[in-house]
Amino acid sequence: FVAPGLYKHERKWLLPIAFFSAFFFTAGALFGYFVVFPFAFKFFIGFTTELIRPMPSLKEYLSFTIKMLLAFGLAFELPLFIFFLARLGIVTSVGLRKKRKYAILCAFIASAVLTPPDVVSQSLMAGPLILLYELSIWVAHLFGKKKKGADPKKDAAST
Repeated sequence: FVAPGLYKHERKWLLPIAFFSAFFFTAGALFGYFVVFPFAFKFFIGFTTELIRPMPSLKEYLSFTIKMLLAFGLAFELPLFIFFLARLGIVTSVGLRKKRKYAILCAFIASAVLTPPDVVSQSLMAGPLILLYELSIWVAHLFGKKKKGADPKKDAAST
């Protein structure tokens, strides 16, 4: 549908980007559903007492599940997002390495906002985000814009 309106150099990126976009989103959604969701749901059900019994409706259950799947699916798109920023020359692998400690802090803040308020769910989201950030550094190094006049052999030796 889109391919006829693209230039040849743009078309060569369309299939890999579509594949990796679908792959990362699906991987994130599956990770969220099969790994994090059981812990998060048990956390909510854990507030049961003799007088209080949680009775989530189907609407609440589906809403919570869909929000978790979307949050994890979108969070797992980080390497693709960094790929675009690196191709545009907005970020570099060196800059990403220098900002690593802030990225780790942001991963834990994002996981605190997007998951239920228990440590296990937050860690299960922050851990993959940190790993995806590390993957993004590698992606930026491989696919980022090279400086004009830079010697690729010298750059490879310094990393």
